[in-house]
Formats: sequence, structure tokens, C-alpha cells
Amino acid sequence: MPAPLIDITDAWKIYRVGDVEIPAVRGVSLSIRAGEFLAITGASGSGKSTFLHLIGCLGRLTRGSYAFEGRATTALSGQQLAGLRNQRIGFVFQNFNLMARTTVLDNVALPLAYQGVPRRERRRRAEELLTELDLQDRLKHHPNQLSGGQQQRVAIARALITRPAVILADEPTGNLDSRTGTEIMSLFTKLHREENITIIVVTHEAEVKACAERHVVFRDGEIISDEERTATAA
Repeated sequence: MPAPLIDITDAWKIYRVGDVEIPAVRGVSLSIRAGEFLAITGASGSGKSTFLHLIGCLGRLTRGSYAFEGRATTALSGQQLAGLRNQRIGFVFQNFNLMARTTVLDNVALPLAYQGVPRRERRRRAEELLTELDLQDRLKHHPNQLSGGQQQRVAIARALITRPAVILADEPTGNLDSRTGTEIMSLFTKLHREENITIIVVTHEAEVKACAERHVVFRDGEIISDEERTATAA
């Protein structure tokens, strides 16, 4: 059996406020195989978003171990972690996080600039991907000229442009109406089924959770449930 894509053991994340220690993640162990579609749920403050950020190497474990594609992340420098994020992990956020004064095309092409890809090639790849997501007529638009659903599709294109091993999505439908949210989840489902992309979604919405094949529940910084299930098409 191949090694898991993500292998986290006894992970703790503790914040210090003055002399007080606040554990946000408490001794969590989780393995995720390549090609899984996993939903993480839990009440506000349960630790689910903190845990997603740890998976995305946006923060370091206080203690414990984390291997990504068999590589121990705790031994990596800040620069090496940045390279890992840029090359192997795609991020999609609730607030889209697009650059307001930059065109759609250049928003999507930006991660390739950090990889040193020549400008013409990165714009070609971005245009090709945006066309696949039915945004070919929005290339020169700015984010404020798009609907919320279009902005989120641009954010997904930006996450995909580096051909990552995993997409991490934090409440990706949280700022969208229900119809648009369904469209976005249909896109995630299509990417998972047709491209075999690993997708990890943090959500509080039952409709989003239903699209996943595995459901992990957090409470008070711990995993209280981890179940595989049959996904429902969005």
C-alpha cells in the first residue's frame, strides 16, 4: 500500500496569551490518502480551521509530527515550507483572497511567477485553465467586476495552476448564495472524480459535507469522529 499523502501524528498547536496556554489542536493524528475528498466539520472554535492551516504549512506544530508526501515538514526551513506550499498545495478561502488591482488572468498566473515560469508561459497556462472553468470572457476583468461565484472559480483556478497534490478549501461556499455554492461544489466534485485531486474542505454546511467521501468531526481541538461514506453529487 502506498504511503499516505498526509500523515499527522499527535499534533498539538498551542497559543500563548501572556502566561496562559490555549491549545487549539490537541494530540490529533490523521492520515489522508492521495485522491481522497474529505470534509472537516465542527463548531466554531473547535480547531478545524487551525488544523487545516497546519496541513497547509501556514503554521508550525507546537509538537507532534507531520509528513507530506513522505517528507517531514517539521525539519523544513521557512523558505522550504514556502516552496512546498507554492508547488504542492492549493488554497481556496471563503473571502477569495484575490488581488483587487490585478486582472483575473494575472491573479491566476501569479503562483507560477514564484516558480520562475516565464511570463508568456504562465499567462498561456492561466488562460487555458480559465477557459476550462468557463471564464474565458473575464480574463481582463478585475475581481470587483465579477460575481461571487466567478471570483471563487478564479480562486479555484489559481489553486490549480501549479498542479498541486492537494487543494485545501476553508468554507469555500461561505460567502455565496445556495445556488452558486452548489455550482462551486459541483466543480470540486468534478475535479476530484475526473482529475483524482485530493480535496480537503472545512465547512459547517451539510450540503458541502455531503459531497465528500470522508467526514472528520472536530470538538475542542480533537477528532471525535472519522467516517467514510458515499458522497452525494452536488
